[in-house]
Amino acid sequence: MSDEPENEGFFFPPEPAASEEGSLTLNIDGWEGPLDLLLALARNQKVDLREISILELVQEYLKYIASAQTLRLELAADYLVMAAWLTYLKSGLLLPRDPEIEPSPEELALRLQMRLERLNAMRESGARLLARDRIGRDVFMRGAPEGLRVVKDRQWQAEYYDLIAAYSRVKVRGAPAIHIVRQRMVMTLEDALARVSMMLGEAIDWMDIRHFLPPGAPPELRKSALASSFLATLELARQGKLELQQEESFAPLRIKATTHG
Repeated sequence: MSDEPENEGFFFPPEPAASEEGSLTLNIDGWEGPLDLLLALARNQKVDLREISILELVQEYLKYIASAQTLRLELAADYLVMAAWLTYLKSGLLLPRDPEIEPSPEELALRLQMRLERLNAMRESGARLLARDRIGRDVFMRGAPEGLRVVKDRQWQAEYYDLIAAYSRVKVRGAPAIHIVRQRMVMTLEDALARVSMMLGEAIDWMDIRHFLPPGAPPELRKSALASSFLATLELARQGKLELQQEESFAPLRIKATTHG
């Protein structure tokens, strides 16, 4: 037989003599002792499997299963794997093997190791799931709230009209203010200069300044036109194009074009 595969301890305990409670102890022709120890010695070629009766091994295993009332399923499965492995080892000794068709014992051991690793991972996952808290045993759902009597006490009384009016006042306060700037009717200084200069050529004698205002103008435009016309006459007087005359304070202001202008 060839060298042992890696991770051999996964199948065969490193200390087979220290068997756990409830282990399978064989008493057959050619061997007396624990099953795991027999398997470890067979792997190390320290025992002749040709002297071991496979029939007696199977009978001992079945007797062990039948007598163990509180047997753990994991332990029984491990012993079944060991017995199957011993049967395979002995069959390899008794029967000729074609290396091109059948895999080697080491390869089969590696395959079996991978399967057992997956089985062990599933066992650990199941154990973790079972160890979690369970609803109804460890944790409990929140119960329905107790029925409490609700007492309603009015703080004020109002009619439907009062509610509508209050709501309207709140909406008005919250509405954004809109400012509208209306364009005022004014006469600019440029327009007043042009109007006074144009009408000044028609004036032969002294004329009241109010004669130069637009006829039929509304009051707000009339005030602006009077102020702009007054400034226009002052500017034209400064330029020497007209003369101003006022007989007394607050008397009408009269203008006339200069004779040399």
